[in-house]
Amino acid sequence: MTETDPHQDVKNAVSAAVKSGTGVHQQIKDITLKVLTKRQLDLENIKSVTEAVGDGINEGIATQGEHAKEIFTQAATALDDALAIAAEASKLAIEEAVSKASDYSRHDLDSAIKDLQAMEGSFLDTLKTMAKGSNHLVTDIVSDFIAHTEQSGTAVGKQTSIALDALKNLPQISKEIIVSSTAATASTLAQIASGILLGIAESFQPHSKK
Repeated sequence: MTETDPHQDVKNAVSAAVKSGTGVHQQIKDITLKVLTKRQLDLENIKSVTEAVGDGINEGIATQGEHAKEIFTQAATALDDALAIAAEASKLAIEEAVSKASDYSRHDLDSAIKDLQAMEGSFLDTLKTMAKGSNHLVTDIVSDFIAHTEQSGTAVGKQTSIALDALKNLPQISKEIIVSSTAATASTLAQIASGILLGIAESFQPHSKK
C-alpha cells in the first residue's frame, strides 16, 4: 500500500553512505549522478535531488562524532562535484540545441541557461538550510564549509562560469535565434542534458562494459 518516496530513498542511501565512513565522496557522487540521470536535468529536479542528498548528509553526519568534519567535507564536496558534472552536461545540451536552432525556441534556451546559472545557488541554499536545522556541532561544521566555499569557490560555480563563458561565444545565443512554430520544449532540452549526463557518469565507472 505504501508508495516509494524518491526523496526518502535518496536521503536513506546518502545517510547510509555517510554513516559507513568509508569511500564517502565516491559513494555520494555516484548516488547523486545516478539519481540526476533518472530525471530531466532541469532546475526543479536538480533542487529536489540536491535537497534530498543534503538531508541524507545531515542525518548521517550526526553519528560521526570526532570524524564529522572530515566526513562532511567529503560528502559536501561529492555533491558539489556531481553538480559540476551536471553543469557540464547542461552546457553540452545547450550547444547541441543551438546547432539545431530551428528546433528550439529562444525561450527554451533561455530557460536552460537560467537553470545552469542557478545550480550553484541551489547547492549553497541546501548547505545553508542544513546549517540552520542541525545541532550545534554540525551547524559549525557546515558554516565553516560555507565560509571556505565563499573564499575558494565551488566546483559547480567554477564549471558554470566556464560553461556560460563558452555559451556567450556562440553566435546563435542572440536575439536572432530562430523560433520555430513547432519548437521543442525546454523539457526536451532537459531530457537531452540528462542523456548527456548519463554518458558522462558512465565514463567514470571503471568496470562498465561496452
